[in-house]
Amino acid sequence: MKIVILNKPYDVLSQFRADEKHQTISDFIQDPDLRIAGRLDLDSEGLMFLTDHGGLNQFITNPANKKFKTYLVQVDGDITEEALEQLRKGVELKDGITLPATAKKVDEPDWLWERVPPVRFRASVPTSWVEISICEGRNRQVRRMTSAVGFPTLRLIRTQIGTISLEKLGLKPGEQIEIEPLLYPDFKDVPADKPYEGRSFAKKTTTKKQHFSVAKDKAREERGEAPFKGKKKAGGGTTRIWQMDDADKPRRKTNGTTRPNTKAPRGRGRNAR
Repeated sequence: MKIVILNKPYDVLSQFRADEKHQTISDFIQDPDLRIAGRLDLDSEGLMFLTDHGGLNQFITNPANKKFKTYLVQVDGDITEEALEQLRKGVELKDGITLPATAKKVDEPDWLWERVPPVRFRASVPTSWVEISICEGRNRQVRRMTSAVGFPTLRLIRTQIGTISLEKLGLKPGEQIEIEPLLYPDFKDVPADKPYEGRSFAKKTTTKKQHFSVAKDKAREERGEAPFKGKKKAGGGTTRIWQMDDADKPRRKTNGTTRPNTKAPRGRGRNAR
C-alpha cells in the first residue's frame, strides 16, 4: 500500500488530466499508479490524499467509516456561538440536512502560509477563523454550510484526514511526502486490495446449446428408430420443404374431391385482367 500526501495549492484542479487554464495534480505528482481519495475544489487548499490501494478510496470517503476531515475556514464576519451551534447540530442544505459536525472558533495559526493571490475582503467587515470537522463529502459542503448560517467562506484549507495532519507533516503548498500506513491507526481496518474490473472485462462462459433437431435424432437412435430421411442443415435446425428431395416432400391429404386449378393466372392488382 502506497500513500502520498500533497499540500494542494490554491487554483489547482484535483485531476490528472491536463487543463489549458489551470495547473492540475499532474504538475506535482507523476506516479501513474496513484489515485485521489477525496478531492478539493479549485479554490480550496491543503491536504490531498493519494494512494495506489484499490479499496482505500471508498474506505476514506465513506461516511459510515467516520473518517473525519478537518478544515480551517476563514469566514466573512465575526462568527457567533449561535452559528457554530447550528453547524454542530446539522445545517439544512438543498440536498438534505448535514450530519453533526464539530465546529469551534480559532485564531489564525502561525504555521499557515500566505495565499497567492491573497483573499479579498471588505475593510469595514471583520473576518474570523473556524475549525470544522465533517465525515461527509458533498460538493462544496463546508462553503455551503457556513453560508447557510450567515458567514460565507473566504478561504478554506483542509488540514487533516483522520490522524494525518498537514501541520505535523510540515508541508508547504506544492510539497508532497510518502507516509508509512503502519504508523497510523486509520488504516488497520482497510479492506483487502482489489483491482478494478469493469463490466466489459468480465469473462462470460456459455455452453452452446444443442439444437432440438439434433437431440431428436440422438433420441431416435437410442430408441432404435430409423433416423430422419430428409436433408438437414449443418449443425442441426429445421429442414425447410425446398431443401427436401421430391420423394421426401410431404403429400397433401384429400378426400378425393379436390379439383385441379384450371384458372388462368391473373396479373398483379385487384382489378387486373
